[in-house]
Amino acid sequence: MASTHTDPIAYPFHTGDGLGLDPAYARARDADGLIRVRMPFGEESWLATRYDDVRLVLGDRRFSRARAVEHDEPRLSPGRLTGGILALDPPDHTRLRTLVAKAFTTRRVERLRPRVADLATALIRGLELVGPPVDLVEHYALSIPVAVICELLGVPVADRPRFRRWTDGLLSTSGLDTADFDRDRGELRGYFADLVARRRAHPADDLVTALVQARDAHDRLTEAELVDLSLGLLVAGHETTASQIANFAYVLLAEPDRWRRLVADPGLVPGAVEELLRYVPVGASAAFSRYATEDVEVGGTLVRAGEPVLCALNAANRDRLRFDGPEELRLDRAADRHLAFGHGAHHCLGAPLARLELREALHALLRDLPGLHLAGEVVWKTRTLVRGPRSMPVAW
Repeated sequence: MASTHTDPIAYPFHTGDGLGLDPAYARARDADGLIRVRMPFGEESWLATRYDDVRLVLGDRRFSRARAVEHDEPRLSPGRLTGGILALDPPDHTRLRTLVAKAFTTRRVERLRPRVADLATALIRGLELVGPPVDLVEHYALSIPVAVICELLGVPVADRPRFRRWTDGLLSTSGLDTADFDRDRGELRGYFADLVARRRAHPADDLVTALVQARDAHDRLTEAELVDLSLGLLVAGHETTASQIANFAYVLLAEPDRWRRLVADPGLVPGAVEELLRYVPVGASAAFSRYATEDVEVGGTLVRAGEPVLCALNAANRDRLRFDGPEELRLDRAADRHLAFGHGAHHCLGAPLARLELREALHALLRDLPGLHLAGEVVWKTRTLVRGPRSMPVAW
């Protein structure tokens, strides 16, 4: 068994632009046992980078998310994203997840496909009217998931600029002080508290109304849980998917042969999306540590009760013990179980919706703008939890 006592390494490893995966992850995967890391804020942690180790930690009930509130959780910014479904363990996590799971089943999501396809087509018509060069992030990648999650929740798309500022603040690692972080979180919570009050007075056919009814008629969640759950769905429902639409386009256009191959054979798109999910590292680092509730051996390391483990999904998705040629992007790779959406109880609730949006966004671009290409300097997000272009000029 590997030693449980090592000097911590500064984490995260990646600090530059682009979508490269820092070589330090490969060294960590090749190390004996887990490695010890220290993030800018919070206590030291173990870092899991191998596929089997990450799946164990995410899927084993001996590791807890809820215990993080009792500790100085390792994190990238001084503020803490406390509350919400991500901070819970079963059975409380199961209770809240069940309330919204029906909205994200594969069957329910499939009904949205025509709406998402029409939206993507309409946005491309808008790009053509503006004329190249145009920012694919602002005028396409952001617009699709924002419109869809706003429609599901029942919030006006016209409020998108406000959501953008609040989300940027909550996901920032730029040294945003605790007061600013708490202000952004408080304003977003206030927005949803007001929306809940409006839906209570005037019900509609949307998810917030359904949650209000679950609260008022069946007492299945508290008022604070109702607000935090709505807030979490909005943030999770657009930011990562919007980033990945732009990331996927960038990775394909950076080596145009990849783009041309999909133009010639759009039937590859569903599999290509899965491979891009595996290959493209959307998270700036591992996050949302799990705390051992008892001594557990992980990858040859004894994790003591009360110690946190961070799971590097990006690194696990490049594990050569799991994937053949993991550093290669193979658009026709045979289906394999990547960890882009996590694993276990906290596996991404919106994975079916994200897959649909990514596929339809890519299909529409390939069909309507086959000559798409990069047309200027890409400006990358910096000091944020989610990686990707902030702006990406394209032409066709």
